[in-house]
Amino acid sequence: MKYVPRLKQKYQKEVIPALQQQFNYGSIMEVPRLQKICINQGIGQASGDKKAG
Repeated sequence: MKYVPRLKQKYQKEVIPALQQQFNYGSIMEVPRLQKICINQGIGQASGDKKAG
């Protein structure tokens, strides 16, 4: 079995059909695709303080 991320599965099973219905796309190829998802996390004070965690 090949691993497929949960967000990608949700996009393929729920979002694509909803977009097709909402915008009357005739083909899956007309639906916008996700290219990259970036999740950023701030480190706050730790960036300037060497003793912080």
